[in-house]
Amino acid sequence: MIFRNNLFRVSEPFITSQAGQLRRYVPTYVGRLRYGEPPEGARSLALRDGGRSMARIGWQMLTRNPGPYVRLLAERSPALIHAHFGIDGVYALPVARRLGVKLITTFHGYDATLSTAALLSSPAWFNYPLFRHRLARDGALFLCVSSFIRDKVLAMGFPAERTHIHYIGVDCQAIRPRSPDEERPTILHVGRLVEMKGTQYLLRAFATLAARHPELRLVIIGDGELAPSLRTLAGSLGLGERAVFLGARPHAEVLARMRQARMLVLPSVLTATGRVEGLGMVMLEAAAAGVPVVATRVGGIPEGVRDGETGFLVPERDVEALARRIEDLLNSPGLRQRMAVQARAFVEQRFDGRRQGELLERHYDALLPRAR
Repeated sequence: MIFRNNLFRVSEPFITSQAGQLRRYVPTYVGRLRYGEPPEGARSLALRDGGRSMARIGWQMLTRNPGPYVRLLAERSPALIHAHFGIDGVYALPVARRLGVKLITTFHGYDATLSTAALLSSPAWFNYPLFRHRLARDGALFLCVSSFIRDKVLAMGFPAERTHIHYIGVDCQAIRPRSPDEERPTILHVGRLVEMKGTQYLLRAFATLAARHPELRLVIIGDGELAPSLRTLAGSLGLGERAVFLGARPHAEVLARMRQARMLVLPSVLTATGRVEGLGMVMLEAAAAGVPVVATRVGGIPEGVRDGETGFLVPERDVEALARRIEDLLNSPGLRQRMAVQARAFVEQRFDGRRQGELLERHYDALLPRAR
């Protein structure tokens, strides 16, 4: 049972991608609300699908009562539960107890870094800091998407012997290296348009390069609370149609546009509330496609980029350094191609999804009675 309160968000393809790499386990997706469609042929169950009112769902969110989920499962009996995000782990724990199965929780980012004050300010999150200690005590296994996130999870009091690094992985069979002739004069930026993604710094850096590279366009995929202000900023910088805001797009389209980009830029920042990039799956997908990355040296990002080999790392919020490294790649097709080859080799070695899926199944195996 793959547990996520908000199922199939367009910004979270990594959850279904990881489950899709399983060979000996069949996932059933279970959650509170559904925001998209499940993978083809996959089973999914959501509280909202059963005709439950939002008031009743809100009450379950407040109380963490496992009853609605147990009734939703009916006679189905999962071998174990794998929750994505620590917040969801807190809600999945009573379900696991009621069903008598083990719970695995994967920590991705904000669930390990966001301040307690920020968590308590949200009705959807406030149970997390209140019951996190129970998750640490009773959860069977805790997986972290980077070494950076593991350090944060340990600092919250989770047991070191049950807390491990497990990279989500990228499907290197599905994402093949692109041919150099697929490249177009575009820079790609993918992410929710929120403060943590640092999009404003990319717009400012791009504005300093636009006159010297008149054919170049900046393509921005994603939506969020800062979308209107970022469009206004692009206009004030004189970018006009040179900065293209596409909004949220299907994962397949993101990958297609990635193959055309001269580079992917991920200018993420650490926010005052503690939000920071846990790793950055989109940069691993770019590496698999043979696209170099320019990113900031924050959070778990340095674990996915070898500075000077597979891409460049720059200080956060440093517009000048960001522009300089972008231009280094723009001016050198040979450098882009060398980094593309090295990036593909790096992701195959460290982040191959098929191998990571096998490792995940071994974690599952270790939690199950031998007879099962």
